[in-house]
Amino acid sequence: MIDADLFPVSRMAGSLQGSEIIRLAGEINEKIRKGQRIYNFTIGDFDPALFPIPALLKAEIVKAYEKNHSNYPPANGMLELRNEVSRFIEEYQGLRYSPSEFLIAGGARPLIYAVFQTLVDPGDKVVFPVPSWNNNHYSHLSAAQAVMVETRPENNFMPTAEELRPHLEGATLLALCSPLNPTGTTFTKEGLREICSLVVEENKRRAPGQKPLYLMYDQIYWALTYGETQHVDPVSLFPELRPYTLFVDGLSKAFAATGVRVGWAFGPEHIIEPMKSILGHVGAWAPKAEQVATAAYLSNKGSVKAFIDELRERLSRRLSAFHEGFLQLKAEGFPVNSIAPQAALYLTVNIDLKGRRIAASGQVLETGADVTRFLLDSAGLAIVPFYAFGASADSAWYRLSVGTCRYEEIPEVFQALRASLNLLEKA
Repeated sequence: MIDADLFPVSRMAGSLQGSEIIRLAGEINEKIRKGQRIYNFTIGDFDPALFPIPALLKAEIVKAYEKNHSNYPPANGMLELRNEVSRFIEEYQGLRYSPSEFLIAGGARPLIYAVFQTLVDPGDKVVFPVPSWNNNHYSHLSAAQAVMVETRPENNFMPTAEELRPHLEGATLLALCSPLNPTGTTFTKEGLREICSLVVEENKRRAPGQKPLYLMYDQIYWALTYGETQHVDPVSLFPELRPYTLFVDGLSKAFAATGVRVGWAFGPEHIIEPMKSILGHVGAWAPKAEQVATAAYLSNKGSVKAFIDELRERLSRRLSAFHEGFLQLKAEGFPVNSIAPQAALYLTVNIDLKGRRIAASGQVLETGADVTRFLLDSAGLAIVPFYAFGASADSAWYRLSVGTCRYEEIPEVFQALRASLNLLEKA
């Protein structure tokens, strides 16, 4: 084995933190290999056996390969796809962006990376709420000064203007996401309006030639909202934010197409252009055949609407069943809770077992990691703690993802969890 001290890597690579979710997945897979029944609700993905991509999209992908669309696509994406995405966003959100203001890439991740690389210089301040997905890692990759603003359950873990206000002076980027991964909660119109007002005020204060405060708005889950929840966005509320706002979006969540790898960003063309160059050097294009297929699919408005409506219904049914199950356990006196589902694939649940003792062994669950391991070992319940998303290590909140959940197994999940909670001494 090579001694890492003798052959060091870059400081950035050497100090990059691994994914807590991937680490947890390793434990889960080992237990499954040994034959243990695991209810794995950790990954923000879909089981394609339960949630296949739209049949028409699949057919169009096959057709595109049959027509030999297997060479390089244009660096900013196929024009027909940018045309269709432009129309799609205008139809559903009322946002008018020209095809030249769109950039297509291999999913949302490289687009977020490109936003950071385009806007953030080493040492620049990047502000984002926690829990949130991967902003800490993108800040690290960009050598940015990460300012993490911890949010509260009273606000459904969505950041407020008052929480963000002290941190925006001198910042280069405010990274927001709604619907939010990991919580499945969303901004209200008034809540986002107040934050947008802060960004407008901050940019008015800056001197000519000074780098503005940009806003990255990750809306990859916008199509998956439930009940009375409505998606809101910064530019619709404050058109004057258009020069400073970069949207990140894509096919993966609204169409259960995480592996198809077609994402798009849109915003000011003078920012989209260098993002295109960065991703061109990285080679992070979406495959040409998938781009051709996505353009053809999005043009079929009836199929698009029918699929989104059905996916919403199926996910909402699962999320509601889990929410009701946690509320029932709470009513029975167990130290659990849940926030009513609003959007995305996720339910925010509270399992507050820190300090409790396992009756048979006498072991005390001293840390959040102890609780997570106890749930996995005793109930076979695999969910992701919020500390994996930058929240405090003391947090008792978790993300439960339903994209791999069979609806009929939900009662047995709660049977296993109830039995597990009964292994603990009474508080």
